[in-house]
Amino acid sequence: MLPLCNICYEVADKGLLCGFVERWHMDTNTFHLPFGEMSITLDDVSFLLHLPTVAQFLIFNEVDNNEARALLVEWLGVDEGPANAELRECRANAIKLSWLRDRYEVCCAEQQWEFAARTYLMHLVRCTIFADKSATYVKVCYLPLFRDLSVCGGYSWGVGALAHIYEKLGDASLAGTKQLGIFITLLQVNVKP
Repeated sequence: MLPLCNICYEVADKGLLCGFVERWHMDTNTFHLPFGEMSITLDDVSFLLHLPTVAQFLIFNEVDNNEARALLVEWLGVDEGPANAELRECRANAIKLSWLRDRYEVCCAEQQWEFAARTYLMHLVRCTIFADKSATYVKVCYLPLFRDLSVCGGYSWGVGALAHIYEKLGDASLAGTKQLGIFITLLQVNVKP
């Protein structure tokens, strides 16, 4: 099996992606194709992304503004003032990816490795398996998944990725939707030799 870093797509094939989205039926979570039904399975996720599919289930709940601030302070080492400012600027219980990248650099410069690891993992998860149309923000509710770095690899990330892609394909298949907000590697994979 090739490691995840050798799997990528060079250019998004818009025709292929549009064809898949047009044929997605959210009632059955399958693509209705001329030769029959087809879907993305847990085996596909496991094989293509090398994510565990049999492990502790991912559970995350939306957090309010006070909880989001407390999470940023405790698990990313942010002072309350900057945490409040970021949450207020985003007008949601989310932070900007650019702010997260800046926080990562600060943590590395100050050799705060646990905080740096959490910021890196938040960014990675948001930009890959939990990608969405915003392309700018990451929800703070993902942060508790990285509270204990020694156990975060024991989650069933593959199941979470599959549930997320099913939800986003359902959204994209609705009339009037103009964007697809998913990690398209599961629909279009180009393996480097």
